[in-house]
Amino acid sequence: MSDLLIKNARPMGGEASDILIRDGLIAAIGPGLADEGIATEDAGGRIAIPGLVDAHTHLDKSLLGYPWYVNEVGPRLIDKIDNERKVKRDYGLDAHVQSMRQSLQSVGYGTTLIRTHVDIDTDQGLVALEGVMETRRQLAGVVEIEIVAFPQSGLLRRPGTVELLDQAMAMGADLVGGLDPCGMDRDPKGHLDTIFALAEKYGKGIDIHLHEGGELGAFSMELIFERIRAFGMQGKVAVSHAFCLGMPDWNVSQGLIDTCAELDVPILTTAPPSREVPSLKRLRAAGVRFGAGVDGFRDTWGPYGNGDMLERAMLLGMKNNLRRDDELLMALDVCTTGGALAMDRANHVLAVGGRGDVVIVEGESVGEAIVTHQPRKLVVTTSNVVARDGKSLRERP
Repeated sequence: MSDLLIKNARPMGGEASDILIRDGLIAAIGPGLADEGIATEDAGGRIAIPGLVDAHTHLDKSLLGYPWYVNEVGPRLIDKIDNERKVKRDYGLDAHVQSMRQSLQSVGYGTTLIRTHVDIDTDQGLVALEGVMETRRQLAGVVEIEIVAFPQSGLLRRPGTVELLDQAMAMGADLVGGLDPCGMDRDPKGHLDTIFALAEKYGKGIDIHLHEGGELGAFSMELIFERIRAFGMQGKVAVSHAFCLGMPDWNVSQGLIDTCAELDVPILTTAPPSREVPSLKRLRAAGVRFGAGVDGFRDTWGPYGNGDMLERAMLLGMKNNLRRDDELLMALDVCTTGGALAMDRANHVLAVGGRGDVVIVEGESVGEAIVTHQPRKLVVTTSNVVARDGKSLRERP
C-alpha cells in the first residue's frame, strides 16, 4: 500500500484542497500540502467524494459480456427464480467470470465497497459462492466485497438448502441471508428461526430480502424484531428492500420505522420505480441506518441497470422527490458514507482519519455531478488508483 497525494480537488464541492492518503487512510486535507516525493494525482479542480458503496447487489447473476438475454419470464417472483436456475444450467454460467465483470464495471464507476448476495441452492450447491470468493480474493485492494449467503430459491421448501447455507458460512461467507419468510417458504417461524440460529452459530450478521408489501411485510418485520430481541442481535440484522415501509398507512409504517431505529436495523434499498419504497427522509429523521444498491442488473430478472451508484443516487432522489441541492447531498450520502455505515463501516468518510477511498467526479456542484453522472476522472481505493476516465485499470475477463 503506497501513499498518494491528490492535488487541487474540491471535497464535496467545496474549496480547492489537497488530499493526502497514507497507509490507506486520509492523513490530511488542506491547501498546498507538500508532496514529499510521493505519488501525486492532479484533480484539476474537480469534485472529490467518498468511494461509492453498493450495499445490495448480486454479483453472481449478471450477464455482462454474454449475448443479449431475451426475457420472456412470467410476472411472479417464483417465475423469475425458477427461470434463473434453468438458465444457469443451460448456459453453463461461471460465477467467477460474472462477478469479475460486474465488480470491475462498478469500480470504473467509483464503487469501492460492495455487499453481494450469492445464491446457495440445491441445484448449484456452493459453486457460485466459490466463484465470488475467488473474485474477492483477486480484487483485494481494488474493491472490498462482502458476501451474503443467500437462499434465493427458498430455505425450507427445498430440502438440503439449510445444510448448504451452513457450509457456506463455514467457508467464509460474511452474513446469513434470508428471503420473504411468509411468501417464499410459507413458514415464517421456521425460516427465521433457522437463519437466526445459523447467525448465532457463526457469530455473524443477517441481511434479509423482504419483498413482502403491506400488512404481510409488516407481519414479517414484527417477527424479525421479535428474534432480534430474543437473540440480542441489535445492530446485526439488516432488511433489504423493505417495501412494506412504503405502505400507504403511515401510522403502521412509522411504527415499523421507529422500531428499526430502536433495534438499530439498517434498511437497504434499490429505489425501484415500480414499487413503494422506504422514505429516505423518514428513515433519516428516525435515525435509521440507510444504504442503497444497484440490485441485480443485465440478468435474467431484467435488462436495466449498469452498476453506477452515482446514477443510483439520482434515481433515489427521483423516487423520493428530492429536488433541492442539499437534498441531493442526502441521496449521495446514502450511496457513500451512509451505505458504508449500514454495513458497519464507520470510517468511510472524506475526512482526516477516514478510509482512503476517493472518487474524482465532474460537475460544478455535487448536485450536477449526481444528475449528469459523467465518467469518473479518477477512482482511488485505500491510496491505490484503480480506475481512470470511467474505466477500471484492470481488464474485465
